Amino acid sequence: MVLEAIQYVPGRLKVLDQLKLPHQLEYEPVRTVEDAWSAIKDMRVRGAPAIAIVAALGLAVELANMPDQYKNALDAEAMRKTVHEKLDYLVTSRPTAVNLGGAAKILKVVVDETAKQSGSQGLTVLDAYVKAAEQMLKDDVKDNENIGKHGSAWIKQNSPRAQSGPISIVTHCNTGSLATAGYGTALGVIRSVHADGNLKHAFCTETRPYNQGSRLTAFELVHDKIPATLVTDSMASALLRLKGDSENIAAIVVGADRVAANGDTANKIGTYNLAITARHHGVKFLVAAPRTTIDLGTASGADIKIEERAGHELTTVSGPVVKDGKLDLVGPAERISIAADGIGVWNPAFDVTPAELIDGIITEVGVAEKDVSGAFQLKEIMTK
Repeated sequence: MVLEAIQYVPGRLKVLDQLKLPHQLEYEPVRTVEDAWSAIKDMRVRGAPAIAIVAALGLAVELANMPDQYKNALDAEAMRKTVHEKLDYLVTSRPTAVNLGGAAKILKVVVDETAKQSGSQGLTVLDAYVKAAEQMLKDDVKDNENIGKHGSAWIKQNSPRAQSGPISIVTHCNTGSLATAGYGTALGVIRSVHADGNLKHAFCTETRPYNQGSRLTAFELVHDKIPATLVTDSMASALLRLKGDSENIAAIVVGADRVAANGDTANKIGTYNLAITARHHGVKFLVAAPRTTIDLGTASGADIKIEERAGHELTTVSGPVVKDGKLDLVGPAERISIAADGIGVWNPAFDVTPAELIDGIITEVGVAEKDVSGAFQLKEIMTK
């Protein structure tokens, strides 16, 4: 069974409720843009590529299931305005990831151009939108597979440790099938290295406070039977120092929610820490992301808006109860307090890793590297 965060057939969309993982595999329907907005905001679906796809398809499903009398009543311009308004609403669900806003811009262009065509009707605009959204789903899977291939090849060629046998890779947060339309970005690189027979071990961080690493990445690694070990976020430096040689750790590979024009990268909180420790220990630090995550309109990381989330995500944990050493999946999940009552909380969802700490940005068309001056020229890879 292939893990899918998104299940789509024309007119029907379901998303895997990732808040219930790894203990329950449950899909919930998305019938409207409100459903899609809620699933994204509440992080039942997450990961920059998956967020964009769910938003696009959520609107496609709503449009496809619109009552015939309403569909037929809208002319091309009215349908165009409807699509614009609903896309603008969807973009407000999560501000940091660029993929969502980028997908909305592309889809707006599609409906704008279709509406301008001679003889275009509301249904014509609707059909053009749905086809474009469905194509985004297909393209994301293909792009992720190519990211995996390029990343695997780059590490093999550029990491000294890759010359001495199978390598180990550290990753952070969740960047696999559950964060994309399929296969994954950073986890896709690990999958590709494993498929090539070159993976010794994968290490995933728990990724506090939302625990995407322990709940989701670990779940995918176990599912795919990839040799892997879970560590806490605070163990990463010790891991590289004490096990870097014995495990032949060649790289830390992470995903991205937004890559600025200079290469500064916003990703899940804790990524910056990993980049610093990678540089200190001489381990390659790589960002794996489709080009839709690269935002040439954002000059640097200083211009990236960082989402801050509710304090209770840090001060509490939730999950099924363990009774007599066994999970109780029949009873409801419980939320447990783990912090002093009344303590202040700062809970940014992301941090920004400066470009100078990044060795390469793996995309679906190749790996962007720095020029002789030590700067990324991302415009070049965007035109390939």
